[in-house]
Amino acid sequence: MTKQTILGRVAQLAKANINSLLDQAEDPAKMLDQLIRDYTNNIREAQEAVSTTIGNLRLLEQDHKEDVDAAGEWGGKALAASKKADQLRSAGDADGADKFDALAKVALQRQLQSEKEAKDAEPTIAAQTEVVEKLKSGLDQMQIKLSELQAKRDQLVARSKTAEAQNQMMDAAQNINVLDPTSELSRFEEKVRREEARALGKQELAASSLDAQFEQLDSLGDQAEIEARLAAMKATS
Repeated sequence: MTKQTILGRVAQLAKANINSLLDQAEDPAKMLDQLIRDYTNNIREAQEAVSTTIGNLRLLEQDHKEDVDAAGEWGGKALAASKKADQLRSAGDADGADKFDALAKVALQRQLQSEKEAKDAEPTIAAQTEVVEKLKSGLDQMQIKLSELQAKRDQLVARSKTAEAQNQMMDAAQNINVLDPTSELSRFEEKVRREEARALGKQELAASSLDAQFEQLDSLGDQAEIEARLAAMKATS
């Protein structure tokens, strides 16, 4: 994974518009759960990549420091060799002086080489430092986005539960209105009234039957009286 790819990916994720994504989702809660998982995985991958980038930068910085230190050391050796050559030349030892001057030149050559390597590395170090800072900033933004996602998810779940409870309450209220208990009482009362009416009818029917029986007895009594009187008339004639 190149630095450009890492940087582009971090920047894209950090700039993601969560509200827009939620507006397009059929099930926002499930989408938020998936986004949280994706973000967590992406942050983990980005952290590993950024750690590698930072590690490479630290190696470059160490190499640069070693080149700078080496340039200083070779400069010191060149100076020491040059002074020794001057001392030998003053003492009349031209061969010894030439030898140390040659050593001074070698040290200066090494100094120039170390300085060149240090200078060549500086633009790369500067660029890497800028990239690392942007990656760190991007990771910070991703962490903020992850916290925002988690908060959105918690809010959405809470709102969903509240709405579900309200809907259940409204459904229960509607069922109460539809199944009015007073209507059931009215139907039961009507049934009781019909039973009472049947009982009254039976009582009235029973009373009518008794009246007919008594009327029959009365009729029998009159007939007996008639027969008795007829017999008495015949007896006296």
